[in-house]
Amino acid sequence: MKTAVNRSARDAAAYIKAKKDKSPSIGIITGSGLDFAGLIERGDEIPYKEIQGFPCSKVRGHKNRVMIGKCGGENVIILQGRVHYYEGYSMEDITFPVKVLSEIGVKNIILTNAAGSMKTFLKPGDFMVINDHINLTGINPLRGLPDHKDRSRFVDMSQAHDRDLINKTLELGFGMGIMLHCGVLAAVSGPSYETPAEIQMIRTLGADAVCMSTIPEVIMSRYLGMKVLGLSVITNYAAGLGTSSLRHEEVVKVARSRSKDAVRLLSAIIKYMPV
Repeated sequence: MKTAVNRSARDAAAYIKAKKDKSPSIGIITGSGLDFAGLIERGDEIPYKEIQGFPCSKVRGHKNRVMIGKCGGENVIILQGRVHYYEGYSMEDITFPVKVLSEIGVKNIILTNAAGSMKTFLKPGDFMVINDHINLTGINPLRGLPDHKDRSRFVDMSQAHDRDLINKTLELGFGMGIMLHCGVLAAVSGPSYETPAEIQMIRTLGADAVCMSTIPEVIMSRYLGMKVLGLSVITNYAAGLGTSSLRHEEVVKVARSRSKDAVRLLSAIIKYMPV
């Protein structure tokens, strides 16, 4: 496993705050092909590699930089890219950026990803608001963490995805003419795509879409007391449901094609979010 040394979320947060002198309460982590650079005004940039302990992805479609700026009058921080378990990173690496956001003062986090559809009504290019999830990665990011004086590792996940934010997002999307579905996201470890038999199994479990990220970040966000809104861009049909081969390049291409509508939607959501 790749694991950074001499790591401190507090130190990383202090470095970011000292460089940009802003304290955003809204954070966004982007998925493959999504960077949302147009979401914020006069955005300042910090490459991940400048921040001690911050992991960098080598996967196409992840820019590995922090952006901070204004959106609708609110300070917003965007992490353009994430690392993945399939890259060889540990759960500590994967969730370290979430801990940094918490230390900065983020109270509301928007987690986005590219996902494969397991339902015929979810087409490539569609958006799915995540209303629940199934963790099939085989590991939990809270494993080994001690109980904290202000929080317990036994986190209640019955409302892991904030219902008020989900309902408001669906309402806003309808008003803006952006079609939004609502569904359950499953996460697997990757990096190989699932077999048709595996997809049938996951569908039977109740999932609507599948990805290789996001859910560990959701769990850590809830442990740290943040409200979570998850948004998937459906980039392909999962194995056995489509006619074309599954390729990461196509995933990135489809995600990028919906970036403008995603920015419109997120801009409206941010104006609603409590700070």
